[in-house]
Amino acid sequence: MTNDFPILKIEGLTVYQDSYLAVRDVSFELLSGTNTAIVGPNGAGKSTLVQAILDLIPRSGGKIEILGRPITRLGNLRHQLGYMPQNFIFDRSFPISVSELVGLGWVKERKTRFLQVTLTKGSFGEASREKFAAVAKALQRTDAYHLRNQAIGTLSGGQLKRVLLAYCLVTPRQLLVLDEAFAGVDVQGTADFYTLLNELKQEEGWTVLQVSHDIDMVSRYCDRVICLNQTIVCTGVPEIALSPQNLLATYGPAFRRYQHHH
Repeated sequence: MTNDFPILKIEGLTVYQDSYLAVRDVSFELLSGTNTAIVGPNGAGKSTLVQAILDLIPRSGGKIEILGRPITRLGNLRHQLGYMPQNFIFDRSFPISVSELVGLGWVKERKTRFLQVTLTKGSFGEASREKFAAVAKALQRTDAYHLRNQAIGTLSGGQLKRVLLAYCLVTPRQLLVLDEAFAGVDVQGTADFYTLLNELKQEEGWTVLQVSHDIDMVSRYCDRVICLNQTIVCTGVPEIALSPQNLLATYGPAFRRYQHHH
């Protein structure tokens, strides 16, 4: 269920990448409990936008408020944000299990802002029963419990996505940001993941902001859509934002929409 409280508020956000204007004068709000997708062509600034929102890269102008606070002054509210990057880069030979990785997301063990951690053998220590229970519950809910003792370097792309979702689930959060979280997952796996994400959104009260290339899945599962090409071209419910006219304005005449068939 949604309400009128803006979990995220952006005003006039502008981001340069070196001398290139990547994002220009972007403004929007996310209301609590909504699932919003950002769509647009390659190079449109989608990933740059979400990284700037999370204060992972510097912005050139604009205001960002999350949970009613400026992003730079979130303090201990940062644990209420979850982030799944497009590419989770790590040393596949590092001896860390799925349970240990998910345990890093548990709020009482957090020492980093997002899932950008330095994995060292001294990172873990003795975990409490409470932590073990939270990790087990998160892995069970994301259908990844059978992987709990497996080294993360042995996981397939789809398995890793579910484990990263468990990382976001292991402690209560209000905002979940996904940057092409379904990249590398097949069509059926993507549909299953979208279904699970929406179930968790309802159960956990998440507000979701996601970058996606999959127009068909966005139209089925998201509440609102932001069409971006450096700046916002249009925004609204999928039926309006994803109209042929708006897609043409966003992607240009070369755009071709692919439908999935199950």
